[in-house]
Amino acid sequence: MDSSQLIGITTFTYLFSTILYAIIFIFKTKRLETVATIFTIIAFLIQTAGIGLRWLESYQMGIGRAPLTNMYESVVFFAWTIILIYLVIEWKFKTRIIGVFAVPFAFLAMAYGSFASGISKEISPLIPALQSNWLIAHVVTCFIGYAAFAIAAGLGIMYLIKNTSETRQSTNDSTLLGSLPPLKVIDDITHKTMVFGFLWLSIGIITGAIWANSAWGTYWSWDPKETWSLITWFVYAITLHARYTRGWGGTRIAWLAILGFISVIFTYYGVNFLLSGLHSYGAN
Repeated sequence: MDSSQLIGITTFTYLFSTILYAIIFIFKTKRLETVATIFTIIAFLIQTAGIGLRWLESYQMGIGRAPLTNMYESVVFFAWTIILIYLVIEWKFKTRIIGVFAVPFAFLAMAYGSFASGISKEISPLIPALQSNWLIAHVVTCFIGYAAFAIAAGLGIMYLIKNTSETRQSTNDSTLLGSLPPLKVIDDITHKTMVFGFLWLSIGIITGAIWANSAWGTYWSWDPKETWSLITWFVYAITLHARYTRGWGGTRIAWLAILGFISVIFTYYGVNFLLSGLHSYGAN
């Protein structure tokens, strides 16, 4: 069994976990919560093995590089970091229902990497610009930030749904949305997740600048990817600043979490395919 097969199994296991979380949410079957978590952990472990095996396969081919350099490998790692952060949040806050709004992001990333046309799954040698010790540091830090922002967006959606329901009618334990955490709890987790993502994105931008200087002789060149990374950074910087100085929370933060993730998606995906620049190699 090779890495592609393990990653393919992961995709369908995340789909099954997504279905389980949806059943828990819709039918309030709390007895399935442990099962959903177990399947998510199994998928995460299989994916970890797949990423590790792909790394080993690159050495066996005489290439010897981290599996983080093209679109296929990046979406796989993106999904891996989403699940890692989600499992930590689930363990810390003891709220498994968040999986309804987090695990689907991992499944969609895996499904895109597995089934989208035009994405190469081959292990190919690094281009000169990527042959740097800063590769792992830059990619890992950025994607931890991206994954945190994905979960924050999911939490933002959760907040808006529950808030809309409570505005129209009183939500109690007998209703569908009664299984969701209180609005104050959702808002608090959303904020903490965004702070966590913002710190890692900041480190990612710094390591990227150092890498750029070693690869191209300049720390900043206003490449489209760099520009949109900065735009995304400012979106979250303004959001967190508004929360600390003006006390923003609730619906405003929920919408900004979603807006910020849209900026993340364009920075990560849209720039590679719509704008040409030094990071265009990421489209393959």
